[in-house]
Amino acid sequence: MNYLKHAIVQFFNFIHGGVSQVITNPNYSYGIAIILVTVIIKLIIIPLNIKQIRSSLRMTKLQPEVKKIQQKYKNNPQKLQQETMKLYKENNASPMGGCLPMLIQWPILLALYWVFNDLQGISGVSFLWIKDLAKPDIILAVLSGVTTYFSGAMMMSKSSDQSQSKQTNTMNIGMGAFMIFISWRLKSALVLYWAVSNLIQIGMTVVAIKIEHNRDTGKVKA
Repeated sequence: MNYLKHAIVQFFNFIHGGVSQVITNPNYSYGIAIILVTVIIKLIIIPLNIKQIRSSLRMTKLQPEVKKIQQKYKNNPQKLQQETMKLYKENNASPMGGCLPMLIQWPILLALYWVFNDLQGISGVSFLWIKDLAKPDIILAVLSGVTTYFSGAMMMSKSSDQSQSKQTNTMNIGMGAFMIFISWRLKSALVLYWAVSNLIQIGMTVVAIKIEHNRDTGKVKA
């Protein structure tokens, strides 16, 4: 992890150095460098991210069918397992399909957290409306919470039953509120990374939903 963190620090310094040659004002160069590094790393891991999103979308979409199978075979565990696995296989879905991409991404995301949280040279540096990248910012905290909510809400399936949708929406609202609470106490440099990362995630989810829709309508093979 230390090696990965060091590598990302070096990468950030390289990007910031390039930005500083064009934009000498640190009140812009640091913020732009944070955004660029976030975008670049997101692009590098985009195949894993898209795979994870598509897997989650498929599993969410199948939940109503899974629930029917559970009700039908609730007294026959063996048949329940067989029919559930058959459903997953027919729809090219897997409960573990999104786990491996997430496990691979996790060390990178954790390293990014520590890099942006410990970023040197940002004390007193402003960016856009943010007065100090080394201090919390309420507007950025709210943006972090809102983007967190929408990032999760977009994964909800329209085919889910009302009670499940309500429960999932409540969880998303809770997560968004929790991120506002946490972000209000973190350095703005770190929260800026998180908000930008969420916006990119939302964009990738839109693409993944479109891919899944095309697959379902026979335009694209899985």
